[in-house]
Amino acid sequence: MKKTITIKQNKLKVSIGYNSPTFIIAELSANHNQSFDIAVDTIKAAKESGADAIKFQTYTADTITIDSNKKYFQINKGPWKGKSLYQLYKESFTPWDWQPKLKKIANDIGLICFSSPFDNTAVDFLESIGMPAYKVASAEITDLPLIKYIASKGKPIFISTGIATLEDINAAVDTCREEKNNQIILLKCTSAYPAPIEEANLRLIPDLAQRFNLIVGLSDHTLGASVPIAAVALGANVVEKHFILDKSINSPDTLFSLDPTEFKCMVDGVRESEKSLGELDYKISDVVRDGRNFSRSLFVVKDIKKGEVFSMANIRSIRPGYGIFPKHIKEIIGKKALKDLDRGTPLKWEFVNLK
Repeated sequence: MKKTITIKQNKLKVSIGYNSPTFIIAELSANHNQSFDIAVDTIKAAKESGADAIKFQTYTADTITIDSNKKYFQINKGPWKGKSLYQLYKESFTPWDWQPKLKKIANDIGLICFSSPFDNTAVDFLESIGMPAYKVASAEITDLPLIKYIASKGKPIFISTGIATLEDINAAVDTCREEKNNQIILLKCTSAYPAPIEEANLRLIPDLAQRFNLIVGLSDHTLGASVPIAAVALGANVVEKHFILDKSINSPDTLFSLDPTEFKCMVDGVRESEKSLGELDYKISDVVRDGRNFSRSLFVVKDIKKGEVFSMANIRSIRPGYGIFPKHIKEIIGKKALKDLDRGTPLKWEFVNLK
């Protein structure tokens, strides 16, 4: 698969996919802690830490759930235990009136800016402010009407698979394709906060790419940077990670977010990982060619006079690799030297009488 997807926003343009740099997304989420100034500083820090994009979430507590004390709406485990869904989302949402302002700030410093909408009104709002792409959050992958509406806008769609079965992924992809939108990027994800490393299951990345013939990436909730770096080695073209300005900020997402120093270390690791991938090519590079000089070859190990017969006593396979390859030794043993050869001379074909 060698396809690419292009995201354009104002004067910004990035390509995602084969032979393009890994597209690194800093997820703002709730890490602004309801402070516009913190949100601004976070976006600037994300840029300085090496992010290519900043992503918001566009919802309100009322567009994503309802205010109810029934047991169905209570969170009973994890970092948000003891809260209702309504309480969590009221604390976490990004005010909609901030988003066009934050988008402009991001664009002005060279960051692509997009968002995850959680209902049709959010899609309409994001369309009105010119968002260039959308993300379908893991928990929304089963909301096919929402996916259909997003896909109908004809823009790139990142789809997170954190809670999805293969059937769910198939249905989401088919829904986009039915809307003639094939600008789909699947993000391998594990919806646990934080996610245990042993649950990352990164082997799904190449399988998803092959099975769906789509660009694939990683939306990561593990602690640290090792999983994103490994994902790139397995073919991830996108890495998304929650980003926080300072871990002293008491955000609902602090536990599984990276601060600027940690994020920069992840970016550096990802860039090194992608450099290491190279090309599917067995040609020998100049660096490797230099290394071949340390390989074995045939050398004269005793002084040889012109006309003297080559034998296992006067030529040997040794390092370095400036002589005839050792695989030819049987062709040379018993043949005569065409000139005097000193010990330590690499054996060349022009020294051997092959008649």
